[in-house]
Amino acid sequence: MDVMPSPLRENSAPPFLPLLVVEGVTLEYHAPGRLVRATQNVSFDVWEGDRFMLLGASGCGKSTLLKAVGGFIPPREGRILLDGQPIHGPGPDRVVVFQEFDQLPPWKTVRQNVAFPLRASGGVSSSEAKERADYYIEKVGLARFADAYPNTLSGGMKQRVAIARALAMEPRVLLMDEPFAALDALTRRKMQEELLALWEEVRFTLLFVTHSIEEALVVGNRIALLSPHPGRMRAEINSHEWDLKSGGSPQFQAAANRIHRLLFEEAEATNGAGDE
Repeated sequence: MDVMPSPLRENSAPPFLPLLVVEGVTLEYHAPGRLVRATQNVSFDVWEGDRFMLLGASGCGKSTLLKAVGGFIPPREGRILLDGQPIHGPGPDRVVVFQEFDQLPPWKTVRQNVAFPLRASGGVSSSEAKERADYYIEKVGLARFADAYPNTLSGGMKQRVAIARALAMEPRVLLMDEPFAALDALTRRKMQEELLALWEEVRFTLLFVTHSIEEALVVGNRIALLSPHPGRMRAEINSHEWDLKSGGSPQFQAAANRIHRLLFEEAEATNGAGDE
């Protein structure tokens, strides 16, 4: 089969401009009886081909920030730009892979689940949708299960289908909201390894939410540390050289300790503070 076009190569932003710009973004949402400020003046840039991690404790606003990039929540202050243009609502240029496994319609096969968003978005013929679906199903290692139904798949396999479905849309940015958090430790490590191998082939741009320091170092090449209540940029770690093989190295452990110290010091400084 011919190689499908890479999301990195199609409609690429100029090499001197970031693909995604988050600039001074403050986000708020309504909770019962109050207005919660999730993030405060958060800024960062994501470049084409980055594996950019949003790391922080529960409640620091990282998932809310991911939803804002997805276009589901408008910023209270600041702006979010994709290819230099403001984001206004959801779009096929940003596709989300969630943590839950129940996002796949159980009455559709793996192939049908991957192809369905392509057909629903319009402009893609049934033959092209099938070809693209089969390509990404093969890339995530599920070619033998293309005609299987979700109820016959393990949790890790379902997440592979979700990743294939997202990449088949060839988004400008793939958004992942703690996609492996519900998996057991061994399956989670395997999925991290498979995601990196897939990135090596397709070179998509990734914005990934996690609360695991190890996962951030294993998967990401850049890591934004978010402080809690509301989330602010604490620091950014740039690590293009981390990989699974370095997990036990002194350098890897030193980076993990540094991140833990930064997050712990911030938690101590804000201990007892309420939401703004």
